[in-house]
Amino acid sequence: MGEKIVFCKGGGCTAKLGAGILNRVLEKLPKGPKDENLLIGYDSRDDAAVYKVSDDTAFVQTLDFFPPMVDDPYTFGQIAAANALSDIYAMGGEVKTALNIVCFPETMDLNILGEIMRGGSEKVIEAGGTLAGGHSIQDSDVKYGLSVTGLVHPDRIYSNNGGYPGDVLILTKKLGVGIVCTASRVQEAKEEDMKEAVSSMIQLNKYASEICRKYEIHACTDVTGFSFLGHLHEMLDGRLSAEVIAEQIPVISGAADYANEFLLTAAGQRNRNHVGPYVEFEHVPFAMEEVLFDPQTSGGLLIAAAPDQAERLLVELREAGLPASAVGTLTEKKEKEIYVRGQR
Repeated sequence: MGEKIVFCKGGGCTAKLGAGILNRVLEKLPKGPKDENLLIGYDSRDDAAVYKVSDDTAFVQTLDFFPPMVDDPYTFGQIAAANALSDIYAMGGEVKTALNIVCFPETMDLNILGEIMRGGSEKVIEAGGTLAGGHSIQDSDVKYGLSVTGLVHPDRIYSNNGGYPGDVLILTKKLGVGIVCTASRVQEAKEEDMKEAVSSMIQLNKYASEICRKYEIHACTDVTGFSFLGHLHEMLDGRLSAEVIAEQIPVISGAADYANEFLLTAAGQRNRNHVGPYVEFEHVPFAMEEVLFDPQTSGGLLIAAAPDQAERLLVELREAGLPASAVGTLTEKKEKEIYVRGQR
């Protein structure tokens, strides 16, 4: 087991470039001629690209890969695949094909690579997709993920910025996996807390997305490396504000305790620096602030649902075994973009 420590140095979505840095690069890229069939591209800050091929069919493209955040290779493969597949579900699509993306040291045991890819393959199969190939390179560190293609009807795409004032914000998974994984890496996390975090990360958003199709959904995104508040900021798109109720945020057991012990990530602090100016906290404990800035790996869907349908949607999500919660509402644009309110 000598390679175990080398295998997990800390990864997942904490390895993402900060949103501020990324925006400065993307805004300088040449756009080229506009393609009317490209319904959603990178300039929208959405979860995946969507390209229309006919009046009733568009394909959804995404890719995601990162270093391990857990010691077990098979579990890492499951998490990385679930995370990559999630972008298709955040757009309201169905997974069709996936390609492996692999970086792996030639000196490391190939059985480790086999276990990573087995975990990923099983998640693709669970998603109803087909693993169609991939690409690998020799690297000094392990990285794994997928390029995924899905299908969606052009009129039923879930963009991340289509919300209206009054929409109810529903979150389908608990927050705090980044903090718990950090605590685990320094042997400070309880075993049951880490198990809860892993169980959340390997859960496909397929089931939540399928339930959402029965209801009026105005916007949807998956909560990953830019944190709950970072992805909510993108959802608001500079034209709306949001009221968030801190006590209704579902949180992984132990995450708040570890945050109070300052077992935090650099990515979480980048998120705070980038999004913090848009947020006003009222009577919110430090630990909950950190949970809301915590980068999530394979996080849940954040849904803006029509107010007259939100309760029924929430009931069905919970009946499916998901820890879904109504965490706030969208409002007209106010002085601050996001208000997070706690108990006095």
